[in-house]
Amino acid sequence: MQKEMTKQQWYAINNTDQLDTPALVVYLDRVKANIQHAIDIIADPARLRPHVKTHKTKEVSRLLMDAGVNKFKCATIAEAEMLGMLAAKDVLLAYQPFGPKLARLISLIRKYPDTRFSCLIDNLETAKNISALASSEQLELPVYIDLNVGMNRTGIQPDHCAIQLFEEAVKLNGIQLLGLHAYDGHIQQVPVQERETMCEEIFLMVESLKQELEKRGYQQLNIIIGGSPGFPVYAKKPGVECSPGTFVFWDKSYLDDLSEQGFLPAALVLSRVVSLPGSTKVCMDLGHKSIAAERVLSQRGYFLNAPDFKVESQSEEHLVLDAAENHPWKIGDLFYVLPYHICPTCALYEAATLIEDRKATASWKIIARDRKIFT
Repeated sequence: MQKEMTKQQWYAINNTDQLDTPALVVYLDRVKANIQHAIDIIADPARLRPHVKTHKTKEVSRLLMDAGVNKFKCATIAEAEMLGMLAAKDVLLAYQPFGPKLARLISLIRKYPDTRFSCLIDNLETAKNISALASSEQLELPVYIDLNVGMNRTGIQPDHCAIQLFEEAVKLNGIQLLGLHAYDGHIQQVPVQERETMCEEIFLMVESLKQELEKRGYQQLNIIIGGSPGFPVYAKKPGVECSPGTFVFWDKSYLDDLSEQGFLPAALVLSRVVSLPGSTKVCMDLGHKSIAAERVLSQRGYFLNAPDFKVESQSEEHLVLDAAENHPWKIGDLFYVLPYHICPTCALYEAATLIEDRKATASWKIIARDRKIFT
């Protein structure tokens, strides 16, 4: 069964004997293809600001830079530092830094002068704190106004409230207002036509706000908008920057929900059978600590070489499946599992194994999975 699969399936790896499991594996040719596909969609790599939260690696960041991408988005100080270590030209921390996090961001600005770091604000208190610390350090920190366009997680409403915040923040020393930021992660699980309509409505809100600010004399404002769900829609809007992240690896969730986008699954988790606790039961080394577990039990991972498996239970280090009577699986059999959510899955691993020409060839450290690298 394993030999037959090796001949037929794109994901099969020929030298798995030395790979301990569970293991995160990344297929280099598919990552490169996904990067090129994203650039083809947006036409100009200067307008692509990919989010590194998915892969958290220097290696994928370098692949993006080699393809002409020089702007990035990140969610943590460690991710920002990883990009600073690579001398990435422009890095947005898509977070509001406060207290120690703000101090760490200031330290990154000092440590990596070749990188322009920026961050978000959605309230005046945060803006004043940034102003006070940046001014004391004789710095001017670039910021974007974070807009709530329906995610209801962070951001200020894109109306008079955002205008008031902008006009108050622009008066502060130590701050440079660069533009507007909007994230649309709430619209992924809707039909494509409805999603496109929602994206158009979101863009209209943001663009209208920009135009109103321009009428008040604030010129050359940048718009950073969207994640993966709305990427093809926003990519058609001249002048805006798009910030998808999952496209480099893709996952089962987006493969199902955003099938029209055409990206390829490029990262899997390998798992082996460790026990056969009953005539229909198969137990694998695929626990909560090996694959993202925030979804319902049936949506942790999709078994590419055993799609009919039904998950019965999962614990810290084990996952039990119903494989029906007279199943063929044996102790040690290997499964290729496509995570439903690849971003937090990557963060569970210290390193990913690189796959080239069906062989495991190298190891990529997930360097920004930790909360701190150096700074």
